[in-house]
Amino acid sequence: MGILWCESMFIRKMIRFSADSIEMPVLDQRRVNKWIRVVAADYGFTVGNINYIFCSDEKELEVNRQFLGHDYYTDVITFDYTAGQTLNGDIFISLDTVRSNAEMVGVSFEHELHRILIHGVLHLTGQGDKTPETKVEMTAKEENALAKW
Repeated sequence: MGILWCESMFIRKMIRFSADSIEMPVLDQRRVNKWIRVVAADYGFTVGNINYIFCSDEKELEVNRQFLGHDYYTDVITFDYTAGQTLNGDIFISLDTVRSNAEMVGVSFEHELHRILIHGVLHLTGQGDKTPETKVEMTAKEENALAKW
């Protein structure tokens, strides 16, 4: 009797964190992983492969220009590769902008970083923020997710 091997048995679904020419932020990666999976499940999704890339403002601007044709700084850029109900994507986060946003709104860097981490995941679940109405909805969804932290 033979053993049937499936190529998908070797595909490991995971959330990865890396830094591009910037110091990696301190994160409780295990807790962040669990939290992201809980929030994804709230929207009917499972987590496939999500890559967080922490970078500087200059790198974020370069990515924004090269891939999206936008000539401005931003805190997060999400590239969505979601397949069905499995979240997959690359999420670039400018730690410079996260830091300045935290100072501007009077919250800790850690709180703002968690908000941006989940903001990217919400985009992967199909949540938008391009209009004033969807921005308000996104903020409420971020707050709901942060309450689960």
